[in-house]
Amino acid sequence: MTDKIIIFDTTLRDGEQSPGMSMNLEEKLMVAEVLDAMGVDIIEAGFAQASVGDFEAIREIAGRIKNSVVCSLARAKSGDIERAAEAIKPAKRGRIHTFMSTSDIHLQHQYRIDREACLGMIKDSVTLARKFTDNVEWSAMDATRTDVNFLIKAVETAIKAGATTINIPDTVGYATPDDYGLLIKTLIEKSTGADKVIFSTHCQNDLGLATANSLAAIRNGVRQIECTINGIGERAGNTALEEVVMAIKTRQDMYPFQCNIDTTHITRASRLIQNITGALVQVNKAIVGANAFAHESGIHQDGVLKHAGTYEIMTPESVGLTKSNLVMGKHSGRHAFKDKIAQLGFQLGDNALEDAFTRFKELADKKKDIYDEDLIALLDTESRREDAILLESLHITCGTVGPQTAMMTLRIDGEVRRAIVEGNGPVDATFNAIAALVPHTATLKLYQVNAITQGTDAQAEVTVRLETPEGKIVNGSGSNIDTVVASALAYISCLCKLQTLTAREGLLPSS
Repeated sequence: MTDKIIIFDTTLRDGEQSPGMSMNLEEKLMVAEVLDAMGVDIIEAGFAQASVGDFEAIREIAGRIKNSVVCSLARAKSGDIERAAEAIKPAKRGRIHTFMSTSDIHLQHQYRIDREACLGMIKDSVTLARKFTDNVEWSAMDATRTDVNFLIKAVETAIKAGATTINIPDTVGYATPDDYGLLIKTLIEKSTGADKVIFSTHCQNDLGLATANSLAAIRNGVRQIECTINGIGERAGNTALEEVVMAIKTRQDMYPFQCNIDTTHITRASRLIQNITGALVQVNKAIVGANAFAHESGIHQDGVLKHAGTYEIMTPESVGLTKSNLVMGKHSGRHAFKDKIAQLGFQLGDNALEDAFTRFKELADKKKDIYDEDLIALLDTESRREDAILLESLHITCGTVGPQTAMMTLRIDGEVRRAIVEGNGPVDATFNAIAALVPHTATLKLYQVNAITQGTDAQAEVTVRLETPEGKIVNGSGSNIDTVVASALAYISCLCKLQTLTAREGLLPSS
């Protein structure tokens, strides 16, 4: 039994398929490269059969990733498995992850087959996947509501057919730590061939127990944890990578195992996902929330000042919150800028570095002090420069006497379009102008503004959520020293994501 815990990240698959979390190709590549750099063992890059876009994203990631195994999800269908095999072909190391429901409620109402047919589909799908790779994972969807004796048969069938990893998902977030730990223990003890495979968890957070369930599974023999950055995912999300990793690192007395994650990348990864998806974590979120290392109580402050260990069980530096003594401003040169972004975990090519430096200088002309958070916001939005819709210019007329007016120029698929539109306030006028230039039927469901740093010259970070009449939901974010410009960028980001989402509709499965 290995003493290593394998970290399987599904941010780009389960995380991305949740409402509002869709990513374009450039964003997926950014996330994949960050995951690879932080030491994630396996990156589930998507579901190849979902669309041409998903297939191409997996294939591109497979060709670029240096260290992580690149995985594609596939249903128990030959077309899915063959498509997944083709998508991961460029990878140095690839995995096919196929799954089949095992609970009676799923078999009767979703698949409309009996248990024997289910076992046949498991055997056939795993056998086919093994023809393409010797790294095959099989998942028992809705395992925690499955009759345990039948689940044992299903696991044994998958092992005999050649699966090397057996995943026991809590698909609907039904389990508690006690019963989930017992289920894992039972499967490992009673399934023939269990000693030849790695057992894995994939826990949803519907009852807020995803991380607790994953840790209980580790105590009972699981050696792979499926998780996402910030815990994003369907419904209430998944096990949060940062939570389970820091629990292992902090409580070695309870979890005497090792994992490959360089935890100093955690904050960077969390901020990147927040920026791309527009889904900000709550301030009291464990590990990555704004208050995770904040102390307001006088007693706590006194203790921390005397010795950090009095009230901090881990250091801010351990998760990448290191503060640099290098102050950035309008007089900073390219070398200092390059050194700073390297400290923040970014690696840019020469052209991208030059573009980012130009944008940094533009920001420095407007803002006296450039904080790490300012640079992260600037760099994380760099990929949007290739979007189909780009903001060229925006001029607002506003004040106590209305109506307010937005004069806007957009570049849409290379074509420049202009509009002058009125509204009830500068943001309303701006959104009306965008709608005039890019007609659509989506409605605004959320408009949220946060200051990235302190001070009256702080950059604004705006989150926008749109919903189409068909129920598609996307989030977009934008940052700028001008709140109205940030609002426009967030709205445009949403529209670009709607274009991406349209091509991917209809095939995404549950966990």
